[in-house]
Amino acid sequence: MAERSGRVRPVRVAKAQTIVDRRPDGTVYLRHPEPLGPYPTALTDRLTYWATHAPTRSFVAQRDGDGAWQHLTYAAALDRVRHVAQALLTRQLSAERPVVILSGNGIDHLVLALAAMHVGVPYAPIAPAYSLLARQYDALRYVFELMRPGLVFAANVPVFQTALAAVVPPGVEVVGAAATKTDAATSFEALDQAPVTSDVDTAHQRVTGDTIAKILFTSGSTGRPKAVVNTQRMLCSNQEMLRTAMPFLGDEPLVICDWLPWNHTFGGNHNVGLILYNGGTLYLDEGRPTPDGMDTTIRNLRDVAPTAYFNVPRGYEMLMPYLKRDAAFRRHFFSRVQLLFYAAAGLGQRFWDDLRDVALDACGEEILMMTGLGATESAPYAISTGSDGAQSGMIGLPVPGVEVKLVPAGAKTEARLRGPNITPGFFRQPELTAVAFDEEGFYKLGDAVRFIDEADPQQGLAFDGRINEDFKLSTGTWVSVGPLRVKFLQHFGGLAQDVVIAGPDRASITALVFPALDACAALAPELPAGAPAAQVLAHPAVRTRMQTLLETLAQEQTGSASTIGRMILLSTRPSLDTQEITDKGSLNQKAVLASRAALVDDLYQDPPPPHVIVGAATRTR
Repeated sequence: MAERSGRVRPVRVAKAQTIVDRRPDGTVYLRHPEPLGPYPTALTDRLTYWATHAPTRSFVAQRDGDGAWQHLTYAAALDRVRHVAQALLTRQLSAERPVVILSGNGIDHLVLALAAMHVGVPYAPIAPAYSLLARQYDALRYVFELMRPGLVFAANVPVFQTALAAVVPPGVEVVGAAATKTDAATSFEALDQAPVTSDVDTAHQRVTGDTIAKILFTSGSTGRPKAVVNTQRMLCSNQEMLRTAMPFLGDEPLVICDWLPWNHTFGGNHNVGLILYNGGTLYLDEGRPTPDGMDTTIRNLRDVAPTAYFNVPRGYEMLMPYLKRDAAFRRHFFSRVQLLFYAAAGLGQRFWDDLRDVALDACGEEILMMTGLGATESAPYAISTGSDGAQSGMIGLPVPGVEVKLVPAGAKTEARLRGPNITPGFFRQPELTAVAFDEEGFYKLGDAVRFIDEADPQQGLAFDGRINEDFKLSTGTWVSVGPLRVKFLQHFGGLAQDVVIAGPDRASITALVFPALDACAALAPELPAGAPAAQVLAHPAVRTRMQTLLETLAQEQTGSASTIGRMILLSTRPSLDTQEITDKGSLNQKAVLASRAALVDDLYQDPPPPHVIVGAATRTR
């Protein structure tokens, strides 16, 4: 860890620690020495609790059309949930006829989701990009074929109309917000105003820990989304794990301002769950960590000083320039934040150090930063750092209630998980469920990990890449893709947004690069504003700089397993239709290589085509 240079703001976070059980075959079992405490049967039991104990406290807030924050209190939320739950029961919705939500984060979305969970009706929040950005609807159509919904919600029906017409079966009810519904859709007000009967309480009493709460879809390496079952036990036990590891969550009402999409486990399970479980307040941030979306996020953060901040690395990277140049905003952001947490990808040490420095400047204290490793299948919290903080690459140790099994996998070690927060399988996908678990019931995470210090396991684990992304060169040499991607992106210093490593069964490693177009355009200021991507990437200044970086990266490597010899700068963004990317921005490496196979072939042509950038060390290969 980078040496601390100031006082750390006090926060009640438990120390990461583990009991280690090593077996003769090389398998290692890890578990936290503290047991997991009791947790409720259903997540909405916490809504009932807070509606009684803090009825007027704001549960969730969202800006209206005039920009004013509209608040929903805990008491009002429970009342709305009960009315909508009755409407769902009246429509005889069930595990056979679940709810599908197409639109993004919003108060109506949240009320509908909690109402479904309250009476045991599964629901599936779907990435809006499947409806709004896709040119075709193959992925969305597959979701509907799998779910067979009885009700579909789209807050703004006209915006979703094309997708709805393409995939919603005849007879399935579509619900929209009152102001945007069409004649073919039901107004959400009709659900909100359903007279409540005793059926709601009866249905809620039938909910058990095994009841399916929601289905979360993740991008699969096969190209088809995986439908991950999330049970009530998973959600409730995971929130208790979080509060056990971070006791400060129960000290005072948590306040967060969050953009993370609810169709992903980080936003929808982790962050919404943190608020509901601990009686906090969630401000909905309709911004995004993009050049166009950050102004909205900054506007919201100027209004809301969070008590904890949760984001993906890209979010922190986009936030940093605002923190550096605006002292008033910097002081406001750090005025009461107790914890910075990131997940979903690695955060470079440079940004880690920058966050420490701006915090020290703003408030004279460092803010504890935590991270971890989990999955949609683990609800997601499973492995985490603790009160000792962390450093780039570290993921920590198993949290209370979770067992981690480390299994040798070639030159690496695969992590597997078992506990009450682990999915029982995939919805109506028995073939995927059958291969997802080992003989002891551990979920095969697919991630490689390693001890930071083999002699001292208490220092924790480090991420070591995805098992299924690694490959062999034709020489038989293994390439560890994860660490190589991180090294490439750090070396290119913001000019590369992401990179896909190519080379299975080839003689050398090459790369397809998704460039950061704004940063690349800055290398050629004479280009007109808004110049096409192809023009920017073909500019001599851009190509020269990229070639120089490729050459200097190669000079730092020691062999064929870590040396990238050639690359192509991609002028088109990753495609949602071909499953190259999720709406959160995570690349599917295999899908990119498959859909751009012709470009991969170009990387290995001799002589190379003009659009291939060749490092000096490989020009004569």
